[in-house]
Amino acid sequence: MRWDNLSDNPTGAGEAVLFGTDAVTTRTFDTPEFRGITFYEVRARSIVNRVPGASRMPFEWTVNPYRGCTHACVYCFARKTHSYLDLDTGLDFDSRIVVKVNAPELLRRRLASPGWHGAHIAMGTNVDCYQRAEGRYRLMPGIIAALRDHANPFSILTKGTLILRDLDLLVQAAEVTEVGISVSVGFTDRELWRTVEPGTPAPERRLDVVRTLTDHGIGCGVLMAPVIPFLGDHPDQLRATVRAIAESGATSVTPLVLHLRPGAREWFMTWLHRHHPHLVERYERMYADGAYAPKWYQRRITRQVHELADEFGIGPSRPGAARRAPVVPPGPEAARPTQLTLL
Repeated sequence: MRWDNLSDNPTGAGEAVLFGTDAVTTRTFDTPEFRGITFYEVRARSIVNRVPGASRMPFEWTVNPYRGCTHACVYCFARKTHSYLDLDTGLDFDSRIVVKVNAPELLRRRLASPGWHGAHIAMGTNVDCYQRAEGRYRLMPGIIAALRDHANPFSILTKGTLILRDLDLLVQAAEVTEVGISVSVGFTDRELWRTVEPGTPAPERRLDVVRTLTDHGIGCGVLMAPVIPFLGDHPDQLRATVRAIAESGATSVTPLVLHLRPGAREWFMTWLHRHHPHLVERYERMYADGAYAPKWYQRRITRQVHELADEFGIGPSRPGAARRAPVVPPGPEAARPTQLTLL
């Protein structure tokens, strides 16, 4: 990955205020994998964030080294966060990426502070910390090393195969603390993948990550999300996905139906109008009461996935393979995992 021709232009006070930091450097370049993307390199003032008390998350602290995501998933619930920066939740979210270049040093300082008592830290809960930009900025090795050195428990949720670059660090961390890894694979339908997750590795490549992590003694769960109504929820599709997850050696599978929060909802519905206009009215009815599909639908999908998980025997393939806890994702059922967890 070459960045030889990057422009390096410090911005003015306006962008410093926008991003809540003292200095912002804007970088753009013409390499094919990053063409059309603007990176805002910032020196953040803090990196360990407390989850709001009203949240249903089963963890209290998060680290997010990036804002915005080149995965460009049309349904991404984190799109709304770009509006906090006066950026739009559509193309800006996909192509204007904030990089907190001092994240590792900030984390190490926080972990060493007298007021920190070793609470679990979750990563990948907002945008993917292993999106393509991580290949250049290499923030995660420093972050994982800091967590390892302080034996601080953590979890990572990702769609990125780049996590395997840090396999040695993850193995080292797992020797001294609890490490939970989950990979997100909502479906194995390649046509659906190309249109709704255009910047991500293919589903089968993500399942290769599960297989590799498991082979190295780090139990890895799969977040089967999102299950997309009328496009990815046919029984044959669910069966094919759960079978592939089982074959990867995943320790657990957690189904999560598509939810459409503000910011994501508008972008997804625009995509739906363009690609599947015949489904627009069905979606308007299904999500008429808010961001989540009706409870009866969520329960049906959960039951079907659980039955398939039973059938395919998802769980540890050998003693010790699933010694780490899986990530529990954001969503209406986040406070109680809806999965067969054989730990």
